[in-house]
Amino acid sequence: MSDLLTRLNRNPATSALVKALGLPNPAVLAREAGGYAERPLESRQALLLRTDGGFAAAALEQALGTAGATLLDGLPDETARADVVVMDATGCLAPGDFGMLYEAFHPIMRRIARNGRVLVAAANPASASSAAQAAVARGVEGFVRSLAKELGPKGIVANLAYVERDAVERLDGPVRFFCGVQSTYVTGQVFHVRPAVAAPQPAPAFKALAGKVALVTGAAKGIGMATAERLAQEGAQVVALDMPGAADDLHNVCLRIGAVPLMMDISAPGAPARLCEFLTERFGGVDIVVHNAGITRDRTLANMKRPLWDMVINVNLASVMAIDEQMLARGVMRDGGRIVCLSSVSGVAGNFGQTNYAASKAALIGYVAAQAPRLAARGICINAVAPGFIETAMTDAMPFMTREVGRRLNSLKQGGQPRDVAELITFLATPGACGISGDTIRVCGQGFIGA
Repeated sequence: MSDLLTRLNRNPATSALVKALGLPNPAVLAREAGGYAERPLESRQALLLRTDGGFAAAALEQALGTAGATLLDGLPDETARADVVVMDATGCLAPGDFGMLYEAFHPIMRRIARNGRVLVAAANPASASSAAQAAVARGVEGFVRSLAKELGPKGIVANLAYVERDAVERLDGPVRFFCGVQSTYVTGQVFHVRPAVAAPQPAPAFKALAGKVALVTGAAKGIGMATAERLAQEGAQVVALDMPGAADDLHNVCLRIGAVPLMMDISAPGAPARLCEFLTERFGGVDIVVHNAGITRDRTLANMKRPLWDMVINVNLASVMAIDEQMLARGVMRDGGRIVCLSSVSGVAGNFGQTNYAASKAALIGYVAAQAPRLAARGICINAVAPGFIETAMTDAMPFMTREVGRRLNSLKQGGQPRDVAELITFLATPGACGISGDTIRVCGQGFIGA
């Protein structure tokens, strides 16, 4: 469904009224219909900012250069704009060091191009040698989140990477994604780059998933369909799973992208074993698993019947853990694999009438954090993605005012697209994301609900 406010802003007959009423004018967000490029930042003007004593600048500079960015030595005049701003803030160790953030960003805040990208690297607070250093490193997070809110009206996104000193060589993949067009609805987010999972050599940039087998559950529509399409675009052989009742939609998707359809109720008894047998017999195993299937049965807790409670927990959580348990125990999930679970902003902040749904989605956040160190030895990364207001059939069915207000409750003042979620899922499925595991990253335009 089209965005009414956007249409009114674009219409010369109504734009003045919208402005007079003080309503937002959402930026037209840049998006990419194609797959990854070898040099995704080609022709992009990039500034690399540094703090004294930082340890990530050289790796960031190399990543920007490899991605094709043109590195600027400052902005030459008032008309010059930076498309990408990357900062090594790993030297922020004491309260006075926050001044380096001010000195770096204050002069350029009005000189970042529309749809620009900001990526800040900071030292991981968990690895700090003192409480003061940990506090300052954590303070960089507040800076970046606030920065994202100030820049959001121009379609500019800003994100933070907490980087371990011995993981800086893993910054190439994050720089390509978070400084590229694919991160258009991911802003105000924090992720960690760690050395726990072995890095593949080399990590391909183009057709990054060629030769991989990917399972996507709930693939007939919405985010699942967009994810199946995006993974196939990067060369993966996709197994698209959905309920038998969605057979027609699922077959249409599979015909279009060359995927293999699989009709199954993942919460049925014996479903995990049958799924493992199918993947083993057909492909010898699987490299990527995207747990997208999920349901809502919203009621206030006082009005919720136990069957509705159990149904949501079983589909959204128990089936995910049961499938993973079987795949890992049987060796169906190959070493070096990737698991991505679909959480939700409801799992971060809770939501009225969604005690069952929010419990299941919050549990997935805890699940990936707990599983990550257990799977690291096998080279497997596991993460969660938490969508916010995404334009799907579910949001189309909302009452008009609820939908219009929901679209504005984020820094970008608009809803996201299923493809925006699929872009982050796809990145986390690539070899280039080997430094990220155990994290939950929101695709919500920096929604104002939650952290």
